[in-house]
Amino acid sequence: MGLARAGGALLRAARPRLHGNGVGLPCVAPPLRRDPQRLPSCSTALRCQYFSSEKAAENNSMTPMLKHLVMKIKSTGPITVAEYMREVLTNPVKGYYIQHDMLGESGDFITSPEISQIFGELIGIWFVSEWIANGKPNKFQLVELGPGRGSLTSDIIRVFNQLNSLLHKCDISVHLVEISPKLSEIQASVLTEGKIKLQESCLAYMQGLTKTGLPIFWYRDLNDVPGGFNFYLAHEFFDTLPIHKFQKTEKGWRELLVDIDPEAPDKLRFVLAPSATPAAEAFIHDKESRDHVEVSPDAGVTVQKLAHNTEKNGGAALIIDYGHDGTKTDTFRGFRGHKLHDVLISPGMADLTADVDFSYLRRMAQGVAALGPIKQQDFLRNMGIDIRLQVLLQNAKDANNRKQLLRSYEMLMDLDKMGGRFNFFAMLPSNRFGSSDQGRKPSASASVAGFGELVWK
Repeated sequence: MGLARAGGALLRAARPRLHGNGVGLPCVAPPLRRDPQRLPSCSTALRCQYFSSEKAAENNSMTPMLKHLVMKIKSTGPITVAEYMREVLTNPVKGYYIQHDMLGESGDFITSPEISQIFGELIGIWFVSEWIANGKPNKFQLVELGPGRGSLTSDIIRVFNQLNSLLHKCDISVHLVEISPKLSEIQASVLTEGKIKLQESCLAYMQGLTKTGLPIFWYRDLNDVPGGFNFYLAHEFFDTLPIHKFQKTEKGWRELLVDIDPEAPDKLRFVLAPSATPAAEAFIHDKESRDHVEVSPDAGVTVQKLAHNTEKNGGAALIIDYGHDGTKTDTFRGFRGHKLHDVLISPGMADLTADVDFSYLRRMAQGVAALGPIKQQDFLRNMGIDIRLQVLLQNAKDANNRKQLLRSYEMLMDLDKMGGRFNFFAMLPSNRFGSSDQGRKPSASASVAGFGELVWK
């Protein structure tokens, strides 16, 4: 069975998975975490003035993380924004991602897989399409970075199971990179029937079998994931990686740092480094035309790892996130309870994020073919979301269910919502497009699902 027939059958089959109140999307969808509404045109150093309010001041209690940061700054001096983000989000004792289940209506943000099953189903089909394009190897690993509550992986695994007639001879395993003990337990409850004993030689900290019988493993570091023919997936992962922030001044580029407010020793503030830092000299290129730049070295290193394995062993990497193509300036922001939150208030109690610079990722993705970024609306439409929606609407048993399906579709596809705010970016082996004797690479859109129209036969 070819992908066109198998995929077409999948789009026409399967009843909808219900969410939230049992009928799909909650009646009033909570705001997105990455709402990119622009802040007033003021400098980052003044950002806290924009957010400041009596309510914000009340919330600025000395959280354990704030106490930790104050002591750290007193000992070592002002810290970079990258170090601030790393401590606030991933400190092994007090970090936001370590301590909180931040997803869903009761958390601080909601993601596409939590809104509709269609999102994960189409990504599952994309990986199957690339598996076929790579000659149907007898083994592949699905590797997700930052898998949230496991909803996206669950939907992809269901696709693999429904296409078993196509994949039954392929050895498939699932590998999740997750630092949060709380989230990994939630993922295990969603994805597995029960954990099994770890193998002594395994670098994973937890393993089991999925409900469809696939081996599944959890790791704290991407470096621990076995190499090989891997399909990498990163959905709302890169926007949480630490960034350095730089401001152009009359004296040249200066890095933005986080310091203690001298007028309020229990509060933090932004300051400019008095001289050029090593990071500023390393990451600001000569042709930079913006006056404010954000750079994530961690994102660059991660992309290089994915690109190296993809070029060496085959497979693909799919990155889905808020972002831009080297055009935006100040995007660093916080979210708490689905609302914008001052990044320096109550650290450890709110999510921190910055838009992904896809032009930077493309520069770091050396040796592989890089596609995109393209808007989520375009990718999902190319993958057949409209066909899938019609099937689910036909199978919906009541008007309320159909209403929720349409509402979730709108959230995913509307250009003013997720459809225009999210971008899809892929890395594929350079030989995926065959030889280019004329020195001209074939059109990617003609041969890669999602980045060109996927035609069902």
